[in-house]
Amino acid sequence: MTDFSKLNYYAQQTAAEVPDYIEADLCIYGATPAGIAAAVQASRMGLRPVITEFGTHLGGMTASGLGRTDVGNKEAIGGISREFYRTIGKHYGSDEPDGAAWAFEPHMAEAIFHEWLERAETPVYYQQHLDSVEMKNGRIVRIRMENGNTFAASIFIDATYEGDLLARAGVSYHVGREANSVYRETLNGIHFGHPKHNFYAWTDPYRIEGKPDSGLLPGISDEAPGYQGQGDRTVQAYNFRICLTNVPDNRIAFPEPPNYNPDRFALLLRYINSGVWDAMQLNKIMPRGKSDLNNRGAFSTDHIGANYHWPEGNYVTREAIFQDHVNYNLGMLYFLANDESVPSYVRAEARQWGLPADEFKETAGWPHQLYIREGRRMIAEVVMTEHHCRKYTVAEDSIGLAAYTMDSHNCRRIVLDGRCVNEGNVEISPSGPYPISYRSIVPKGEECSNLIVPVCLSSSHIAYGSIRMEPVFMILGQSAATAAALALEAGCAVQEIDYAKLRERLLLDGQVLNA
Repeated sequence: MTDFSKLNYYAQQTAAEVPDYIEADLCIYGATPAGIAAAVQASRMGLRPVITEFGTHLGGMTASGLGRTDVGNKEAIGGISREFYRTIGKHYGSDEPDGAAWAFEPHMAEAIFHEWLERAETPVYYQQHLDSVEMKNGRIVRIRMENGNTFAASIFIDATYEGDLLARAGVSYHVGREANSVYRETLNGIHFGHPKHNFYAWTDPYRIEGKPDSGLLPGISDEAPGYQGQGDRTVQAYNFRICLTNVPDNRIAFPEPPNYNPDRFALLLRYINSGVWDAMQLNKIMPRGKSDLNNRGAFSTDHIGANYHWPEGNYVTREAIFQDHVNYNLGMLYFLANDESVPSYVRAEARQWGLPADEFKETAGWPHQLYIREGRRMIAEVVMTEHHCRKYTVAEDSIGLAAYTMDSHNCRRIVLDGRCVNEGNVEISPSGPYPISYRSIVPKGEECSNLIVPVCLSSSHIAYGSIRMEPVFMILGQSAATAAALALEAGCAVQEIDYAKLRERLLLDGQVLNA
């Protein structure tokens, strides 16, 4: 069995005998692309930034398997975000007019991020697990980690996928899907009817087909269906964006994961036997014989219903969820390639692929970052909603554009009229690129006056599905750092900066603010 001992989200730390005390102008929690772009911009504007990162790697999802970039509209991507894709393009010899490239190997992304932060002279402290936040007069004074390290700064940026810093600072947030009635939307809450990523063939949910008293197959919930547009606390499914290769010299056969249980995939086998085989079809090709495997169809890499406790869970809870997703995603690939109950043509196709020996070497070719598609979402003075996506409402204080589909992966797998049904998938295009409000990345002034949140920004569930793309997070990270520099220069709260000056500087630095 492959050694996965280093593949984890969290390992508890003991306090150091002499912990570090670090002071900076700007403290960024989270070395995601947003956090990295913020550090680069802060350095360019003369600030002393520091990054504290929960894990052991830079780059979040961009450097952990999401190598085929979800773009929406390339013309909406500017500033440092565009710089990143142009830098990638130089490595691969892009033939696009401006040299950008949108497909790349994970290790190349991480290497570029390392180079950028070295050039920006930004220190990165890894394995920093937030323990407490000290507040004074509505401001974060310092944050303390489990290992005793303390970081003090004038302004803080929460660049995590979960929103842990904003929550510990007492900032308002929401988890789950709002009812349509909350913001007068049409695509929020429980959502039936979208055919993509659902069962194309009638698939019996019971352990013994046709017998409800035999119980449900693993992964299916017996909860009530609810009604269209109803709010709930569910979160769209997580998975790993798995980097695969079909190059024999670089291919590691899918190993059997710890605690492997083929019964978890009984529903998948039943679906395949009904005539539908599409679980590995969203396998987007990247350079050098690699691919970015994402969820496709009714039963694939999305671990539907297994992530509800992640956003607000403690670190031990998240570690259990992380390992469960490793077991599920790797277990599915191992099952498809090896289980004799699987049709031979499916096994043959699955065996063409394997994990790349030259990626994620510490973790046996498996990506280190779980794809947290949605965690907490801040509630600020402005909440980005479906109205912004459709341009019924236009933000006048733009700090960047979003353009991707209003996209939610499935949130539940339930029984409806005796068949298995996935619920929650939405894929509706917005009305072109649209502005993101500055007021959606800063908390309400009375809650915290020196925190900026470019990832878990203030947004409804359905609008977040459009905004939550890695290029946009880089855009918002750059804008957040620019705002931080202006607030320090003016000696004011982040909510009180002069937007005209912010806009002027963002345009000067190549940001695209209007479609």
